[in-house]
Amino acid sequence: MADHLSLKELVLVYLDRSGGLTKLADDCKPLNDLQSSEAIYRFRVSVNPSDIIEVDPLLGHCVLHDPLRATCLFQSVCFLVIKTLSLTDKIHTESQVNVSLNFTHMPPFPEYTMDLCCFPRMCGPMRPVAMEGLVIAVTRVTKYTQAARFLCTDDECSCSTGFHHIRVHTPGATESATVRNNFSCMICNSQLKEDVKFRVLGDKQLVELIHVGALDVLRDHQQNPVRYQSVTLFLRDELCNSMIIGRLYRVLGIPAHVHQWPSITWSVEANNVQPWEPKRCQKVNARFLEFLNGMASSPWRISAILAHFFGSDVTPPGLYNSLKLGLLLSLVQTKTDANDSFHNLDLLVVTTDTLIVDRLLAYSLNLTCRGIRHQASGEMFASLSRDEHGAGTANIHAGSALLATGGICMLGDLSSYRKDKLEYIQSVLESRTISVFIPGKKYGEDADQQLSLPVQCSFWALTDSSLRSTRADSAVLGTAEMGPVPVQLTEPFGLVFECKDRTGEQALLAQTVHTLQQAVQPGKCQNPSCKEFSTQDYQELVAHARGLEVELSPAAETLIHGYYMASRRARTQRQGSNISVASITLLISLAEAHCRLSLRTQVLEEDAVIAVLLCENSVILKHGASALIIPPDAVFPRHVGDMDGLQRRDNALDELHQNILRFIYTYAPGADSYITEE
Repeated sequence: MADHLSLKELVLVYLDRSGGLTKLADDCKPLNDLQSSEAIYRFRVSVNPSDIIEVDPLLGHCVLHDPLRATCLFQSVCFLVIKTLSLTDKIHTESQVNVSLNFTHMPPFPEYTMDLCCFPRMCGPMRPVAMEGLVIAVTRVTKYTQAARFLCTDDECSCSTGFHHIRVHTPGATESATVRNNFSCMICNSQLKEDVKFRVLGDKQLVELIHVGALDVLRDHQQNPVRYQSVTLFLRDELCNSMIIGRLYRVLGIPAHVHQWPSITWSVEANNVQPWEPKRCQKVNARFLEFLNGMASSPWRISAILAHFFGSDVTPPGLYNSLKLGLLLSLVQTKTDANDSFHNLDLLVVTTDTLIVDRLLAYSLNLTCRGIRHQASGEMFASLSRDEHGAGTANIHAGSALLATGGICMLGDLSSYRKDKLEYIQSVLESRTISVFIPGKKYGEDADQQLSLPVQCSFWALTDSSLRSTRADSAVLGTAEMGPVPVQLTEPFGLVFECKDRTGEQALLAQTVHTLQQAVQPGKCQNPSCKEFSTQDYQELVAHARGLEVELSPAAETLIHGYYMASRRARTQRQGSNISVASITLLISLAEAHCRLSLRTQVLEEDAVIAVLLCENSVILKHGASALIIPPDAVFPRHVGDMDGLQRRDNALDELHQNILRFIYTYAPGADSYITEE
C-alpha cells in the first residue's frame, strides 16, 4: 500500500514537470460548457519513458512493463487533481476518468523492439514495444464500445444509481468484454444492467503491417528463404486514418492475444504512429566519385558515361544508351520532396527484343529503394475482402502499384494485358488515383461507398512492336509502331523510347557474345573499364542523387519555356496541338533529374537541352515529326566509349542546342527578348 501511494506521488511529480497538469486543466475546461453529462470522460496523457525513469526508476519500470497498472495510477491521480482543484463538476467517481497513456518513444534496446520478421507467437507480458513495417491493408473505420455504464438491478443497492460500474476497453479486449449481460454487482452480487443511453462509442480501424523486407520477394530479388507474415494493428479513436496503404511507419503498441472462441488471434493495440524511413547509406564510393569528377569538364559527360556502362550485367556497353539514361533519370527523380510532393517519371519502351529489355528493366528495378515487379496473377491496384477480426467490414488490400509507393512499379509487357485492364491503367496514369468501390450490402453498411486512393509511384512498361498494331494506316510520318497498345495509352507515359536494331548484325553479335560470356563467366564484363562501375556503385549513386536539392537556373527555365511555347505553336499549325500542359512539368522534371544524375545542385541550360531532346524524341514517336529536326537517337548521336567519342558527342549536342534555339526563335515570336542569341 505504501508503495502504491509512493507511485501516485511520483506520477503527480511527473505530471507537474512535464506540463501534464496544465494540459489536464485545459482539457477539463470544455467539459464545463457541455449541457449534458456523460458516463466517462477521456483524457490523453503523453508519456516520455526517459523522463519518467529520471523521476523514479520504479515508476519507469511500471510504465514500461505493466502499462495496465500504470494506467490505473495515472487515472487515480488525475481524478484526485480534478476534484482537488475543482476543474469540473461533471466527474463524480474515479471510474468516470478514462486515461489513455500515449508513449512518445521506446528505449533503444532490443527488449523494447519487435522485429516483424521474427515476432513471437507466444504468451508474454502485455508491455509496449516498437516496430517498423509497411502497410499492406486497411479496413474502413467502424465503431466500437469505448466505455459503458452499468446499474445494479437491486433498487436498494447503492450501485443502482451513480457511476460506480463503468467498463472501459483495454488492449486486447473484445466487444463482449466491455458489453455483456452477465456482469454482477461488486456490492450485492446482483445482476448488472447496462444504461444504454450512456454508452460511449469510439472509432476503430484495422491495419495489416508487414516487414519491409517482404518487398524483396515482390521484385524477384529475395536474398534469404524467409517467410514473411503480417501482423494486425488496431487503431482506435485519434489514431484512425493515420496510416496509408503503401507507406512505412514506426508503431508503438501493446501486443495482445484476442480471445474469440474457439480461436485466439495475436494482434497489437497501436499506441503511437509515426512515419518512418529506413536509414540508407547515401555515400558514393570515393574511387567511383573521383572518376566521375574527372569527367566534369562537360555538363553532358557524367550522365553519358553512367548510361554507357549501365546494366553491363545484362547488355554490352553502348547498347540502348538512351533507354539506360532514361532509367537512371527515372530512378533519381522518383522521390518525395520536403513539401511531401511526389515526383515521378514514367517510361514506356517500344522494342522487338522484349526479353533483353525486360531483363534491363528488372536489373534497374533493384537499384531503387522500393521496386515492385507486377505479376500477371496478382492485383495491380487494390482488392477487397471481408475482415476476419470480427468487424465484418471491407478490408482493402494493396496491389502492386500501392506497394510501390515512393518507388517504381514495373508493369512488364503491356501486350499481355486485356483491353479493359489497359484502359484502367490509362485512367490511373492520367488521374494518379485508384477508385475502390465498396458495396455496402456485402460489407454490412447501409450505403455503397467509393474511395479514392493516391498512386505515388513511377511506372515502367514495354510493348512488342512486332505484334499486331492498333494504329490506323494513316499514321503520321515518323511515329513508332506501338504494337497492340492503343495510341492513347502512350500519352500518359512521360517518356517513350524506341529500342530497335539500327546497327544491323553488329549489335546482335555484340549482345549474343555478351549473353554467352555472362552464362559461362557470370559477372565478368567484356570491357575492362566496366570494373569501375559495379552494381553497388550505381545503388549508392542513385541514393545520393535522389537526396540532392536542385534549383532551376534562369537560363534553363527560359529554354524550357521557349521550347514549350514553340512546340505547341508548331504542332498546332501542322496537325493540331499534341503538347499538353503537363509537358512543361515533364521538361522541368527531366532537367532536374539530369542535374541530379550529374551530381550538381543547379539545373543548367545543358540539362534543359537533354530534357528537350528526350521529350521531342518521345513526342515524335507518339505523334510524328515536327519542324524541329533531330536525329532518332538525339541524346547519343555518337559512340561514347572513349574520350574522342565523348568530345564528338559534345560537339553534336552543341549543334542540336543551336537548332533548338533557332526553332524557338521561329515559332515563338519574341523569344529573342528572353533568350541570349549565341
